Amino acid sequence: MVLIKLNPTVGATDAVASSKHSAVLHRHLDTTFLNMTRSEGNFLILENDRKIFDASGGAAVGCLGWGDQRVAQAVTNQVLAAPYCATIFYTTRVQEELCRDLVQSTNGAMARAYIVNSGSEAMEAAVKLARQYFLEIDQPQRTRFISRKQSYHGITLGALSVGGHEVRRAKFEPLLIKNVSRVSPCNAFRGKAPGESDEEYAERLAKELDEEFQRVGPENVCAFVAEPIVGAALGCVPAVKGYFKAVRDVCDKYGALLILDEVMCGMGRSGTLHAWEQEGIVPDIQTIGKALGGGYQPVAGLLAGHRVVNALEKGSSVFVHGHTYQGHPAACAAALEVQRIVREENLLSNVRAMGDLLSSRMREILASHPNVDDIRGRGLFWGIEFVADKENMAPFPSEDHVCMEICQLGLTDKYGINVYPGGGSVDGITGDHIIISPAFNISREDVEWIAATVGRLVSDYFAAKAGTQ
Repeated sequence: MVLIKLNPTVGATDAVASSKHSAVLHRHLDTTFLNMTRSEGNFLILENDRKIFDASGGAAVGCLGWGDQRVAQAVTNQVLAAPYCATIFYTTRVQEELCRDLVQSTNGAMARAYIVNSGSEAMEAAVKLARQYFLEIDQPQRTRFISRKQSYHGITLGALSVGGHEVRRAKFEPLLIKNVSRVSPCNAFRGKAPGESDEEYAERLAKELDEEFQRVGPENVCAFVAEPIVGAALGCVPAVKGYFKAVRDVCDKYGALLILDEVMCGMGRSGTLHAWEQEGIVPDIQTIGKALGGGYQPVAGLLAGHRVVNALEKGSSVFVHGHTYQGHPAACAAALEVQRIVREENLLSNVRAMGDLLSSRMREILASHPNVDDIRGRGLFWGIEFVADKENMAPFPSEDHVCMEICQLGLTDKYGINVYPGGGSVDGITGDHIIISPAFNISREDVEWIAATVGRLVSDYFAAKAGTQ
């Protein structure tokens, strides 16, 4: 995604001064940012009390909406009781309870959890844990990873190395680890051949993965890394049926681990607590984040399977990794309370029902639009891909910044909606999409409003774009 200067028509009265006058090292140094002062329910409220409906939960983070007093009280209570824990010496009841809750949520498929503060940290831990697993079982030659093109697994150097997001990688390529190779993503919209069935497509991609194992030496591979539903890099693209069973078989054939990145698509976002539940497989290592704590605290984590944990327990019994703020008590308290609410209020059933409604209404409104070529996703995790030419699926030039301009237009008074931009869905550089991922407890009326507003936003944007050409 390429950030561009925010259009000043967004509203000078609710924007802070240009970033040039700010002490913050913002994402973009000459952008004018809106000043959000509070958030309530599904709304982000700006300095002049103007409200914007948060239809993306930030970056698919908000799962309960904003201002939930139960979560805020749980965090407050924990901060007053024990705000910090030096995990080299101590643990806390809240960390133990959260990790037990997460392990139990897998029906015994996973063995232990590790709590950190961001998805990038979780992926760094996953990469290092995979490497250490093979040291523990005396296979030190395994140093390679295989991931997929047009993937995103985090912004730190290790996580960026295993990802395939070209724009985010470009400036840092000389610093990234070189023992990662990539295969094709499972993107039926752009990847399936004419007349090819889902089963044939999955078999072809599994064969490509098998051939990549053979090319780099199967005895050298630590793990295959993938998102069950590709978020930021492709815009909510789920795999075809049978794909993950096929790649699980390839990993098992060569003794490699399967790492599933569920930072964006997991913890209920796709309709089940863990996205892999819908694929009929279990990963060896899983990363989680975003909807884990719903944005109430910075929190993410890793779940490790029995195969990995048993190797450590029988070997060194030490995971050579650590953070000052891992297992942070306040973050654990937020996540534990968010997950309790999701479970006790049966919100995953609402995710599935409202997801079905959202997808059907968006397709009714936008499927025939000449610049909308695919609407895809699961649960309350939906992407819309835009094209310049629907007949040949040609993308807009990356310098047009279509996805960002649509999102910026949505922030104006006329629409008052927040959706999430993404680019590179065609080749890692070109290709525009937006993500719609509202709170799990959203109502039918709100879903109808989101679909209608997004439809109006997209139609108006492209009508204005056509008028200026």
